[in-house]
Amino acid sequence: MSNNNIIWHSHNVSKKDRCTIKNQKPCIIWLTGLSGSGKSTIANELEVKLNAKGYHTYLLDGDNIRSGLNFDLNFNEKDREENIRRIGEVAKLFVDAGLIVITAFISPFFKDRQKIRTLVEHNEFVEVYVDTPIEICEQRDPKGLYKKVKDGEIKNFTGIDSPYEKPQKADIHLQTDGISLDENVKFIIEYLQKGDYINA
Repeated sequence: MSNNNIIWHSHNVSKKDRCTIKNQKPCIIWLTGLSGSGKSTIANELEVKLNAKGYHTYLLDGDNIRSGLNFDLNFNEKDREENIRRIGEVAKLFVDAGLIVITAFISPFFKDRQKIRTLVEHNEFVEVYVDTPIEICEQRDPKGLYKKVKDGEIKNFTGIDSPYEKPQKADIHLQTDGISLDENVKFIIEYLQKGDYINA
């Protein structure tokens, strides 16, 4: 839906100006994977490591967003799509602010993740696939969701009775089964260093 009365206002301080004083290249680090795959754990530790190095970050996490901005959305396919759309728009604003935005969302559908990629400039979207076998996710079950699915309390659960479309060409492919948290975070930081998002 468009409105002819809305006019985009350009700012005198540019994204480049904001990045320069932060000494970093902004991006969205988009962690996707099944519930219980380790997305939030990796995202949190990554932010801790980047913060310790003096970089400016912000972490967006699924449950936190649904507690406020997206409290009005359900878990059907249409609302899931809107959930990701809103998150993408917020992440885009943070990138414009010069931040490294870390997100942890199941985001099961390929088309939704691709839409987010198109919101920002080339190389400003880094897709991280947290690849964990569903059997391991079920064993971890940190929120008790898989148990609720088995007990019939939850329907349309990703990976069980709702599909998860795996990234075919993720920028970073992590595996948490047998790989330590520190190693996985190190993989992401090395990618950021090689891409000149950060210097050290």
